Amino acid sequence: MYKDIYRRVLPAVIAILLPALLFSAPGVERLKVKVIESYNHDQTAYTQGLFFIGNQLYESCGEYKRSTFRKVDLTTGKVLQKISFPAQYFAEGAVHLNGKIFVLTWRERVCFVLDAKSFKNIKSFYNPKIEGWGLTTDGSALIMSDGSSFLYFMNPDNFTEKSKIEVKLNGRAVQYLNELEYINGEIWANVYQSDNILIINPKTGAVRAVVDCKDLLPESERTPNTDVLNGIAWNESTKSLYLTGKNWPKLFKVEVVR
Repeated sequence: MYKDIYRRVLPAVIAILLPALLFSAPGVERLKVKVIESYNHDQTAYTQGLFFIGNQLYESCGEYKRSTFRKVDLTTGKVLQKISFPAQYFAEGAVHLNGKIFVLTWRERVCFVLDAKSFKNIKSFYNPKIEGWGLTTDGSALIMSDGSSFLYFMNPDNFTEKSKIEVKLNGRAVQYLNELEYINGEIWANVYQSDNILIINPKTGAVRAVVDCKDLLPESERTPNTDVLNGIAWNESTKSLYLTGKNWPKLFKVEVVR
């Protein structure tokens, strides 16, 4: 029910309010993406989290009764290894830290901790926030979004809050922060139901730049099931950026340009 409300109401609200906020922001760098290469992506994958361990791509996928965590071949989109979560869990963002995979759930207030190699469930943490959306790491803390304008720095040992920042664009809070990625000392965040990614100062919460990803997936490749932009993965070893979306047929290697 809640997911359906989000899908019906949020697009209209964000379509009206967000462009005015982002496009009228003086002093905030405006960027866009240039496609370098495209790859096949599972169109049934409701992408929530996307990240690399070395050169290997991993992905968490949501929806009740269909939530999975998977190891994916970058070039073909083939699933190499996968686990499914019990039907009552809606998987959200995921990240790797210290040999463990952390996978959030949406409204179930659970964070699963998996062994990075076997995907075996080691333990679970209670999420003190009402919802879990995106997840990344700065190498020390887990950084979580919950659909609000706040980002929370969580202790990976017990999933308690260490600190938080409010994300602001020229002093105004930005809601609906979703999928996260930590790139070169900054936090990148999808804004749910928009084609924009924010680049955020992790100490102050100030938005340094907005990345416009409009038309990244051509209309000719969209179907009735194609959903929103969501999925940011940074390959540190090759310094390469990859983007996709929920139920998208393609994953894109991109370059960010002015």
